[in-house]
Amino acid sequence: MARVIAVCNQKGGVGKTTTSVNLGAAIAELGKYVLLVDLDSQANATIGLGVSLKAEDASVYHSLVSDTNPALLVRKTGIIGYDILPATQALAGATVELVSMQEREYRLKKTLNHLRNNYDYVLIDCPPSLGLLTVNALAAADQVLIPVQCEYYALEGLGQLMRTIELVRGGLNTDLRVLGVVLTMYDKRNHLSRQVATEVLNKFPGRVFESLVPRVVSMAEAPSFGKTILDHDPDSKGSWAYKQLALEILKLA
Repeated sequence: MARVIAVCNQKGGVGKTTTSVNLGAAIAELGKYVLLVDLDSQANATIGLGVSLKAEDASVYHSLVSDTNPALLVRKTGIIGYDILPATQALAGATVELVSMQEREYRLKKTLNHLRNNYDYVLIDCPPSLGLLTVNALAAADQVLIPVQCEYYALEGLGQLMRTIELVRGGLNTDLRVLGVVLTMYDKRNHLSRQVATEVLNKFPGRVFESLVPRVVSMAEAPSFGKTILDHDPDSKGSWAYKQLALEILKLA
């Protein structure tokens, strides 16, 4: 049965989708079967993996709100062992529609229960908020991976995220654990990057991955080609960083 990891940080622009997409590819490259769940209505993870859908096309939205068999919604990515449960803009309305549903916090868990036996890892790319979709992700996950960008105000909002994780653990998912923090957009030449890294290490002792994801131009370019950094620029520092992160995560299994 798959290990389910929610990639979560309610702050936008922290490299959450970049981490979800590329970490999934790196884990698949190590011979594991991976499913990426795009839970963000911007559908950046879906687009970044070369899957192009219209708003009316079948997506994770239909499984959440109308119990469509999720196995019918999964798409191949072109990478062996790497699939995606895609999103479209329709997902933006899911929060409102879920409010009146019974067990609304467990809709994603119900969806993944149909799929997780087919994979070794399920990664959930959470939206940049702590709304009902993110709560669904935390209720369905075994662990939470928190990307933190090495920029000013990096720790802003993390306290609220940790409180939300504790609330979910206390009422919806007692087995939920924090897998760790991954530092993104790191530039060793930049004093601020080094300072933020030190602050995060002090705040989360023993929970920060050694792999540092650098700020790399080719990593920002890759989604426009519908590719991961491992395909777009396999010899880059960004590709190497996600391969190392994948190894670290697999060792924690």
